[in-house]
Amino acid sequence: MGKCLLSIDWDYFIYTAKENWGSYLENNKNIISLWYKRYLQAKNRGQNLQNCYQLSSQVDDFWQRIKKVFPLTADTKAYVSDSHAVSYDIALTNHCNVVYLFDAHADLGYGGLSSLNFEVNCANWLGKLFKNKLIDSAHIIYSPFTSEKPEYFKAMNDAYNIHYPSPQDLNSKDKVAAIHICRSGAWTPPWFDYKFKQFIGAMGFKYQVINCPPRKWDPQNISLSDQINYMLA
Repeated sequence: MGKCLLSIDWDYFIYTAKENWGSYLENNKNIISLWYKRYLQAKNRGQNLQNCYQLSSQVDDFWQRIKKVFPLTADTKAYVSDSHAVSYDIALTNHCNVVYLFDAHADLGYGGLSSLNFEVNCANWLGKLFKNKLIDSAHIIYSPFTSEKPEYFKAMNDAYNIHYPSPQDLNSKDKVAAIHICRSGAWTPPWFDYKFKQFIGAMGFKYQVINCPPRKWDPQNISLSDQINYMLA
């Protein structure tokens, strides 16, 4: 029985229309300004960007289902961040040797084993934990909305102890040393942030916030100068 990190990406719960898929850098511009730019571009096409995203109803009973599977205790530490890369440090600090990841992305590194030669980032943190021999196994529970497939990561799957269970297959006896919830703001829209806060509160644990700045979303009341700045972002 090991010590596990339960790592949850908010994008696990969010359906995104295919035309809005993309790879983005994690910075302040992309977690808020880019969303206004997308909104304004869609408006110019006669579309409402908010209709391109849907929040799964699974978010409402997620913690109830999780607590039936994972042994959570008063010693379990909890963290909230914007970037999923923080999971690397959380696993290291809490001496976790097992990761359970709920995500629309595997975060094993994109581009084969060579992608693990780069510094830790939101796209490779799980692969880096393996490469640096900090964990023994990982269980990736894909979002029902993911565009990825396990076979995309054949090199990693052959090299490391990686599993892709469905939520119904989970039956963990590993002690949950830490929970990490990340917002992934470059991929998840700011108008769902109020639900994100509710989701965190429903966890029922005190938590530490690591660089997760609040986002203001008020597209109906932005000045012309701000609109210009957003379009140039």
